[in-house]
Amino acid sequence: SRVILALTAIGKNPENAGGYNLTTPLLDFDKTLQQGINGAIWALIALDSGNYGTDEIKKKYVAYLLKCENPKGGWALASDTPDADITAMALQALAKYRENAEVEAAVERALDCLSEMQNEKGGFSSWGTENSESCSQVIAALCELGIPLDDSRFVKNGNTLTDNLLSYYIPENGFCHIYGGGSNLMATEQAFYALVDVKRVSENKNS
Repeated sequence: SRVILALTAIGKNPENAGGYNLTTPLLDFDKTLQQGINGAIWALIALDSGNYGTDEIKKKYVAYLLKCENPKGGWALASDTPDADITAMALQALAKYRENAEVEAAVERALDCLSEMQNEKGGFSSWGTENSESCSQVIAALCELGIPLDDSRFVKNGNTLTDNLLSYYIPENGFCHIYGGGSNLMATEQAFYALVDVKRVSENKNS
């Protein structure tokens, strides 16, 4: 899924990458779900990035994500307590399907969950740890949903999501995972594409 996204982003065709159609494995619904909800989320994001695959397989992934919604709203890898990262990524995957009433209702419940989870610094925790990546994923979700980052539901104590993410920036050295930590590859990668998302939205470009 990640390679499909990367190739699509640079204008290459993942359906013919060195003679291979990289989208084919994602059409195997059962095998993709061996990774659990994360597999379904990123398969749907990847297939929609260039309108790959079939409507049938996409509907199956959407239905699966709706089935996996937590009783309290939102999503998690394996618990009844919604997780900021997984919820935000699921929202990114479902954003294009909001004309479906069930999807729209699940999206609104998830947004309420995320708003409640957001702390006074404008950020989020995952697995009990406040971190930059959770903030990056929520930024990407709101951008995909067309929700302004200064939406009142996501401004806490005057702090926006962007304010929070930039507080993890280490000048000339990327982003840290947690406050006081050193530069972290995953944190920097996710912060980078979240900020690119913000920039593209400000320029009325697609995500």
